[in-house]
Amino acid sequence: MVEGFGALSVTGKAHIGRLLWAHGAGAGHQSVFMQHMISALAAQGIQVFAIDFPYMQQMMEQGKRRPPPPVAKTLEHFAAWHGLLEPLADLPLWAGGKSMGGRIATMFASTAFASTAFASSGSTSTESASQQVCPGVIVAGYPFHPPKVPDKLRLSHWPDIHCPLLVLQGERDPFGTREEVSGYLLTAQTRLEWLTDGDHDFKPRRASGLKHEFLIDEAATLAASFVRAHGTPSGM
Repeated sequence: MVEGFGALSVTGKAHIGRLLWAHGAGAGHQSVFMQHMISALAAQGIQVFAIDFPYMQQMMEQGKRRPPPPVAKTLEHFAAWHGLLEPLADLPLWAGGKSMGGRIATMFASTAFASTAFASSGSTSTESASQQVCPGVIVAGYPFHPPKVPDKLRLSHWPDIHCPLLVLQGERDPFGTREEVSGYLLTAQTRLEWLTDGDHDFKPRRASGLKHEFLIDEAATLAASFVRAHGTPSGM
């Protein structure tokens, strides 16, 4: 427990990088998917700092579901964690997460969007998101749009992201299928990797012959390769 922040789970050693990892809207970092993904990333040499946003902490304490707060508050909490953890080691601290957590990470990496969010939140923090540098972003299942609402895209802040961005997406993800996303104009620094027949949690259909855990491991391998290619100091 970190006073003023909440629980922090640290997994693995930073052989090739460090990653601040946030959960999706409906389940915290102790969910089955998150735990498997965290373990797989750690096995690849990425040290993972997994957090739960305050509303999720309250959900777990009270046993009652509640919606996420306005995005500015969630972004502020994520940025505060990054500001706390980033100076603790020499390797850069990447940002990332599952679904909503990944979206928050992309907002954190987008200086213009983060500055606006901090201003609207009324934060008095001396270190705003606009002052923090994000070396790169990893997203597992980006929510390109709400399910069944393909015209409501969540990409307006992407042009303001100037660091490497990797999106690991299931081909059947209802938040953005392969067919849908192929028509989007994504930024040059974005790399999109598809998990064959995967849904929002990378789970394939039984008829595909694929194993869920294999796709998660594949995603972690792709993430590690991306981090290694973008900023791991030589000799590490």
